[in-house]
Amino acid sequence: MESSERAGLVLRPFHGVRYAIPDVAAVTSPPYDLISPVDAQALLDVHPNNVVRLILPGAGHYAQAHDLLRDWLASGVLVTDPEPALYVYEQRGIGVFQRGLIGAVGVDSDAVLPHENVMPGPVADRLALMRSTEANLEPIFLLYAGGGPASALVDEVASGREPLVDVPGRDGVRHRLWAVTDATEIAAVAEDLAGRQALIADGHHRYATYQALREKLREERGGPGPWDQGLALLVDSAAYPPGLKAIHRVIPGLPLAEAVARAKGAWQVHEFTSLEDALAGLAAASGPAYVLAGVGNSHLLTHPDQLQVEHAMPREMSERWRSLGTSILNEFLLPKVWGIEDDERTVLIVHHDIEAAVRLARQHSGTAVLLNPLKAADVFEVAVNGERVPRKSTSFSPKPATGLVLRTFAAD
Repeated sequence: MESSERAGLVLRPFHGVRYAIPDVAAVTSPPYDLISPVDAQALLDVHPNNVVRLILPGAGHYAQAHDLLRDWLASGVLVTDPEPALYVYEQRGIGVFQRGLIGAVGVDSDAVLPHENVMPGPVADRLALMRSTEANLEPIFLLYAGGGPASALVDEVASGREPLVDVPGRDGVRHRLWAVTDATEIAAVAEDLAGRQALIADGHHRYATYQALREKLREERGGPGPWDQGLALLVDSAAYPPGLKAIHRVIPGLPLAEAVARAKGAWQVHEFTSLEDALAGLAAASGPAYVLAGVGNSHLLTHPDQLQVEHAMPREMSERWRSLGTSILNEFLLPKVWGIEDDERTVLIVHHDIEAAVRLARQHSGTAVLLNPLKAADVFEVAVNGERVPRKSTSFSPKPATGLVLRTFAAD
């Protein structure tokens, strides 16, 4: 089995675990790392069985998630599909249209390409949760260059068969799910994927957790098992090109005025009374650029001193990696200009939401660092080269909803 997984991309059918309640939309959620405590409570206010109770039980409460999953399976809140299946998944809304296959991806495969570094804290958290529940509660998001039988099957199923699930999400996106159980169709997918690679678009910490869990449970239980795979959504990026959004930073305790003053020794600094005007300048920048915001006027950093940048960037990394905005942020702006090392305590992460980043900076007497999104072509090249971009560099979209289909080791 190990040799076949290393030979190419593996996406196996599994016994899906799904909600058996009328309003499935009320029990779904975004991925765990996009949910604030306020968001979690709002989801539970909609429905007490929301999947957020499983994916975010809180540090030290992983056994409660295990017990809750067991109780929901016993009481019929969750049911296990009788046949192993690959699941076709569609998201459709204004400006959103994506289809893919949900299955159990082999986690000991050179065909799965991480492109982003991970931090130990989130991996430890997800590992404790997965060990306790013995389940994959939400899929990671993979992209591949398709165009073969697997892609054709996805469109054939979504266009001509009745879905198992068809629900409008609270985000304005309709979510539909189909089960593919035919052995011939599943074999055609396996043959098509065998020579391909996939990029992790979202879920680097969960994929690292899949790998850590595999090693631990193989050692504890004497060999292979359902822990050799992890739940994943696989999307043909040629048929359904993803969106790529920026992930912003907030530096608590670094006042905006101080951040700007230090930056002037290494960057061209442009002051704006309007944040919107500063962001327009950021979008138009052709090289590395950042908007600094917080209390007071916003500032746009452009055209860094090339000698200082070259001295700061690691020589062993490729030219493409050294040119990335997040690489320059992590290797030059943070440590060399501001004397700050990137970690989970000193650098806070805000996905997409510029207003939230600025608000958080003001609350913590700090500076919001607003970035342009990376380009998908750059991310793919870095990954194929065997390199990884700094943590939280990319946010591909649309991300799969959590709660439509789960995977338990017992069912597999």
